[in-house]
Amino acid sequence: MTSSITTELPIGVISDTHGLLRPEALTMLEGCELILHLGDVGSRDEDAAILERLAELAPVVAVRGNIDTAAWAEALPLTWNLTVNGWRLHLVHILQEFDPATSCDVVLHGHSHKPRHEWQGGRLLFNPGAAGKRRFRLPITLGKLWADERSLRGAILHLPLG
Repeated sequence: MTSSITTELPIGVISDTHGLLRPEALTMLEGCELILHLGDVGSRDEDAAILERLAELAPVVAVRGNIDTAAWAEALPLTWNLTVNGWRLHLVHILQEFDPATSCDVVLHGHSHKPRHEWQGGRLLFNPGAAGKRRFRLPITLGKLWADERSLRGAILHLPLG
């Protein structure tokens, strides 16, 4: 699927909530023009409420992750192509399922729970990490992207947990 938007505001990027939408994540996503959820929303029927709650802040585009097995998740695409201010974004949950022949400026992915902000071959590989349940000793993070006519840039943000 493909869509296009124009914005001057940041884009919120979240992944791997695994049935847990932390209030700190909601606070950090306030003021975003768009929120991208990169999969593993949750496996229970009630986890669809995570996307609904995010949509109260901004429009949401979500792709399906490997644990998104409830009936509601069948409507989520495995990939999504989005153009923001001329920058081509490709959303996929598992990076290994990305086709390198895809024409895009940034690949947004999740799954590993490991934050990543790395330019590789003229393309940004961006993983916001996991904003839900802690896995191993990895940080709890999400991301923001800014896409304007001059540049495409991102930031990994650590949730301020008590």
